[in-house]
Amino acid sequence: MLVFTLSSAINYLDRLLLSSLQPALEAEFHLSSKDFGFLHSAFYMVYTVSSPLAGMIIDRVGLTLGITSAVGLWSLAGVATGFTSGLTGLVACRMWLGAAEGAVIPGSGKATGLYIEPSQRALGAAIGQVGLTLGMIAAPLLASFISPRYGWRVAFVIAGLLGFVWIPLWIWFSRRNPPSQVLSSSAPAGSTIWRDRRVFGLVAANMLGMAVYSLWTGWTTKFLVHTYAMKQDDANLRLAWIPPIFQLLGGLAGGAISYRMARQGASLPDARVRAAMIGAVALLSTAAAPHLGSAALATAAIGFSAFWSLVFSVNVYSLPVDLFGPERAASGVAALTGAYGLMSVFISPMIGASVDRYGFAPACAIIAVLPLLACFILRWTIRQA
Repeated sequence: MLVFTLSSAINYLDRLLLSSLQPALEAEFHLSSKDFGFLHSAFYMVYTVSSPLAGMIIDRVGLTLGITSAVGLWSLAGVATGFTSGLTGLVACRMWLGAAEGAVIPGSGKATGLYIEPSQRALGAAIGQVGLTLGMIAAPLLASFISPRYGWRVAFVIAGLLGFVWIPLWIWFSRRNPPSQVLSSSAPAGSTIWRDRRVFGLVAANMLGMAVYSLWTGWTTKFLVHTYAMKQDDANLRLAWIPPIFQLLGGLAGGAISYRMARQGASLPDARVRAAMIGAVALLSTAAAPHLGSAALATAAIGFSAFWSLVFSVNVYSLPVDLFGPERAASGVAALTGAYGLMSVFISPMIGASVDRYGFAPACAIIAVLPLLACFILRWTIRQA
């Protein structure tokens, strides 16, 4: 699993470089925040469609073939971004990236189902979050180091090339370490997951509950530049890399909370939802971030919000494996990933338009309450036969 988490790190490095370089790209391509929101939407529009398809493909062709193909494709997209000469090329590269990156979260869910014991799957999801966190930390730091010296294009090329280093490492590891969980040959095909009505409850809950995650992964650098008048490179180097550390700690805490509840007698799905509810209550604090007196205090508030967003996330993303089994793990997690992508398609331009007109305060206030609504849906979902 630790080797697999490196693919998540590369995935999020490639993905979040765009946000870390947002002010520079806005200046070069003459974009407003609303325009940049639509650029995010272009990525997530394709990501929404590709993720469920990638989950079904991984369930059918196997984890190794599915994920190595995806990593190669998104790495090429990252490198190509560095050679774009206009906005059309940038949009095309983001859509290409979204198509390939739809496989990483379903692949991680499949790996969790194959390599991690059932009671420890939320902790397994937390280990996967280590990779995402490394990518989130690396994106602003790489941007702040490379962009002022060599330009933003070189940062995309360097990040893209890392994927081609990972592919042979994973092939070597997977051959030497067969899965610990045995799949049932009589398990339904991945596509039949949509016949289970519980998947629709998980999809709706994820669309609401992951809005906070989308806010801070996509807009932290812009938040610091817009709200506290920081320079892009200063914001990236000093502060923007800090909230992902809190996300990592939140992922570990979320896995530990549900694991302890399960050890005390709660069913695994019930333990996941209880842990997610704790996170949702704490996430009400998201509304405070734009109202604090300094960028450092705001970053601390973002970190607190990011921590609890991961308590919520690792437990919700463990539910498809609990409910549908490792045989359909990639398809189940892909349903949630697609839901997250669909939510991001619509919320990104809405956040951008709100920032252009009102600043970040209204967006933070509205997004803060959505995880609570998600938890009520989750509670209903796990009670369905």
